[in-house]
Amino acid sequence: MSISIWRYIENSGVPMPDTQHVLVTGANGFVGSRLMEGLSAVPAYTVAGAVRRLTGESADGIQRHAVGDLGAQTDWRPALAGTDVVVHTAARAHVMADAVTDPLAEYRRVNVDGTRALARQAAAQGVRRFVFISSIGVNGNINIAPFRSTDLPAPADAYAISKYEAEQALKQIAAQTGMEVVIVRPPLVYGPNAPGNFGKLMEWVRRGVPLPLGAVNNRRSLVALDNLVDLIATCIAHPAAANEVFLVSDGEDLSTTDLLRRVGNAMGRPARLIPVPPSLLEVAAAMLGKREVARRLLGSLQVDISKTRDVLGWEPPVSVDEGLRRAVAPLTAGGQPSGG
Repeated sequence: MSISIWRYIENSGVPMPDTQHVLVTGANGFVGSRLMEGLSAVPAYTVAGAVRRLTGESADGIQRHAVGDLGAQTDWRPALAGTDVVVHTAARAHVMADAVTDPLAEYRRVNVDGTRALARQAAAQGVRRFVFISSIGVNGNINIAPFRSTDLPAPADAYAISKYEAEQALKQIAAQTGMEVVIVRPPLVYGPNAPGNFGKLMEWVRRGVPLPLGAVNNRRSLVALDNLVDLIATCIAHPAAANEVFLVSDGEDLSTTDLLRRVGNAMGRPARLIPVPPSLLEVAAAMLGKREVARRLLGSLQVDISKTRDVLGWEPPVSVDEGLRRAVAPLTAGGQPSGG
């Protein structure tokens, strides 16, 4: 996997950076594990990971630190020793069937209090830059015009509220300490072994399940896992990234119908889509208590990445079709698209 910041350094004529020690939190997660893999291949970086608990020796040889559950009392100091840059991917993410009595309080405990504790300890240990993986949900959960990083935040659910409050805490700490903070707000991230609804959709297409999504004309921005990792790597080192907020996507917006068709193409099998009017799907979803699922499948959510392009000189290195091919590879025989 190529890393844009290395291409940027090589092509710009600026001096090669000294070795930077990068700590990735959530190192065993969907984004964190891929980021660790990508950064470890860049000569300018030494990489370590932070995880809740160790599960045995890592096959990649990268050091991991067990920090326990995330919250205000988490002691990050052993993991932070010698660190130049922190990339904070660990979070309490969307829980579709939440069993806790106060979901917002639980999101705040992990995503706000935990982030604040990490940032304060990082600044005290002399960390130069803190890259925070937030969420496009800070902007809102549906739009008519594409979101921009300068738009007034409008988080609409507990997860997004907690991410917004974490961003505000980080900006305050940056102002107090001088530690640089970079905020990245991704939309839905897809890739190999993707969790959540996207993983379910891929599996349904693979199994040939008929889906009533053949007439959805929405527009949604997505980001391939490798594109997100590439941007994060750029934000680690690019001088212009300091104290900025960046949106990220593949640069091509898709309808749900087109997305499923292209997932099928990547698998080498047609997606079985039934053209049901979205209005009927919305009514059915409301009756079944699935309004949130319907919003994600039927609504539009686009992001404008022009600031990311202009400030960082960044372009998504992976196309949508290539990103989907990589995403479906674990579901197809031998990692290759299967027929039938």
